[in-house]
Amino acid sequence: MGYSVGQVAGFAGVTVRTLHHYDEIGLLSPSGRSHAGHRRYDDGDLDRLQQILFYRELGFPLDQVAALLDDPDADPQEHLRRQHDLLTARIAELQKMAAAVEHAMEAKKMGINLTPEERFEVFGDNDPEQYAEEVEQRWGSTDAYKESQRRSARYTKADWQRMQDEGTDWGNRYGALMDAGEEPTGERAMDLAEEHRLHIDRWFYDCGYEMQRCLADMYVADERFTRFYEAIHPGMAVHLRDAIHANAARHAHA
Repeated sequence: MGYSVGQVAGFAGVTVRTLHHYDEIGLLSPSGRSHAGHRRYDDGDLDRLQQILFYRELGFPLDQVAALLDDPDADPQEHLRRQHDLLTARIAELQKMAAAVEHAMEAKKMGINLTPEERFEVFGDNDPEQYAEEVEQRWGSTDAYKESQRRSARYTKADWQRMQDEGTDWGNRYGALMDAGEEPTGERAMDLAEEHRLHIDRWFYDCGYEMQRCLADMYVADERFTRFYEAIHPGMAVHLRDAIHANAARHAHA
């Protein structure tokens, strides 16, 4: 006896009106009728409906769906291969969209609520979100990370710009100090190491001397941090590490 239009609508998650429309335009005409003249669908009809819904989900208009399904040179296996290729492409597209959304979520979590133009204007190529996930994994449970999140969530574009300007000015002065041949254990180098510590303390989290010493070691051990400081001035990563250690020792004996 086959399936009624109501049963098929329930199976497929479509409306009875949709099935009536498909019948009216010749896209899916039921294979039989009941004694009372009601539409009756067999398994072949359900297979065709499944194909229709696949193509519709992929964005094909009804006339193109009809042309694809009624192509005399296409067999059922060919339809499945085509749909697999289309679905694979859609999945890749959706994954890219999901990655973009996750990136935006990380930006919000980092408190960097800037437009792309503002972010580039402030940070240039030094994307502050580049290692956000790794930072959270490594230090997300620490008080310093939580404090940094709390503070940065309040910062405006002007705040980020002021922070960047301070860092640029510090980098220029430290580079000039190195050009002048100042040793890491010299007074000026230690003073700038102290300024470096206070910059972190003021903008992100409480940064004591032991914390700064750990950071300094990471500037040399992690090549990404090393590249950042080497871009300011060749040899800065090691020089700054030694200056930070010397400054910490100076204050320990003060």
